[in-house]
Amino acid sequence: MSRRNRKKIFENVVVVDAAAKGKSVAKAPDGAVIFMQNVVPGDVVDVETFKKRKSFYEGNAIKFHEYSDKRTEPKCQHFGVCGGCKWQDMGYEHQLFYKQKEVENNLKRIGHLELPPITPILGSAKTYFYRNKMEFSFSDSRWLTLDEIRSNEDIGDKNALGFHIPGMWDKILDIEKCWLQEDPSNAIRNSVKEFAVKHSLEFFNTRNQTGFLRTLMLRTSTTGDIMVLFQFFKEDKENRELLLNYVGDKFPEITSLLYVINGKANDTIYDQEVICYKGQDHIFEEMEGLRFKINAKSFYQTNSDQAYELYKITRDFADLNGHELVYDLYTGTGTIAQFVAKSAKKVIGVESVPDAIIAAKQNAQLNGIDNVEFYVGDMKNVFNANFIAKHGHPDVIITDPPRDGMHKDVVQQILNVAPEKVVYVSCNSATQARDLELMDAIYKVTKVQPVDMFPQTHHVENVVLLEKR
Repeated sequence: MSRRNRKKIFENVVVVDAAAKGKSVAKAPDGAVIFMQNVVPGDVVDVETFKKRKSFYEGNAIKFHEYSDKRTEPKCQHFGVCGGCKWQDMGYEHQLFYKQKEVENNLKRIGHLELPPITPILGSAKTYFYRNKMEFSFSDSRWLTLDEIRSNEDIGDKNALGFHIPGMWDKILDIEKCWLQEDPSNAIRNSVKEFAVKHSLEFFNTRNQTGFLRTLMLRTSTTGDIMVLFQFFKEDKENRELLLNYVGDKFPEITSLLYVINGKANDTIYDQEVICYKGQDHIFEEMEGLRFKINAKSFYQTNSDQAYELYKITRDFADLNGHELVYDLYTGTGTIAQFVAKSAKKVIGVESVPDAIIAAKQNAQLNGIDNVEFYVGDMKNVFNANFIAKHGHPDVIITDPPRDGMHKDVVQQILNVAPEKVVYVSCNSATQARDLELMDAIYKVTKVQPVDMFPQTHHVENVVLLEKR
């Protein structure tokens, strides 16, 4: 091992804070920061490091001397191995505290912004079983625990239907019960695995690119609709129909049963044909009487109940009176655009994904909304002076970019247009802070509202209102 990465052990280290990406923070005796993932602020531990950089270590706790009063017992039997809900051992009120703190720190330290009093974070009413979409992978060589590896017992069934082990593209942890999606999610997944093993259906091998069963996607909605999509690596009509007929008969509540034949090296379905086997090729989500048609490739916020709260905050920040022209940048399937349309004169949505714009137009027609228009293209190219000249000068801009934030040309164009208000919705307050600093000469931050969309994880959404100085 190189000198740089030589392991060290620090004893009786106090974990003092939570940091980005779900890690916790302690200080080494030499003053360097230690980042750890298997601890909670307030724990007192011995740490073994596995990485050293100039100003920090990364390590794991190998012995606990004191347990933090912020701890709680994880509900999930897979906690600590799965990696999907890293904060499940921290009480929810403390999760909210550290999420709010992260937003404030990012806006101040990265954005160097003058801030108003930040509204307390809006927690999620549901802290478990809140997701409307889950994706599981099949594997013929499941992840084995250290106890299983060290035992001399016959491991038996090595098939898995579950989640990728963090950082390992070819290792799948078999899941018995996941606490993120309401039933019948667990029942469907477990029944599928049991049936597949019983009938000797081949589970996928990622490394060798062999097998039959590849992935399983489950989508649910507040309307009661359920979508199930199987991804098969190759066509095998007899076994495909055997499995699909079994699932359709055992779970008649499924309203959309779909499949994809995907022999590519990767399992993305966005360039694949989705075939409807039974029911409809979509499900519906509903919000304030608006219905949104969601197909297998559609993006929709994965916490439906909290998405409604997020959109209400966005609409409240925009404070429309019915006379405004609103631009909704990164509109996706046009959910926010349609949600605010009844309070605006007109809404223009822009998005780079063609399928999303098709869905946005269909949903607007479905909802009888005639004061929205949607356009497709790369934001930094579409959103320009010619576009403004053609469609009108916006009074309000709503922007909800991906995690990377807005391209600098998009930020500059907002400054060129200089609407009275900008409502910036973000799933990454660090890149949001970077963009806000670029806008600080013209705009003042007047409202900040963090929103927790993903309990038991470190992720946090944030909504900011900008008004011209």
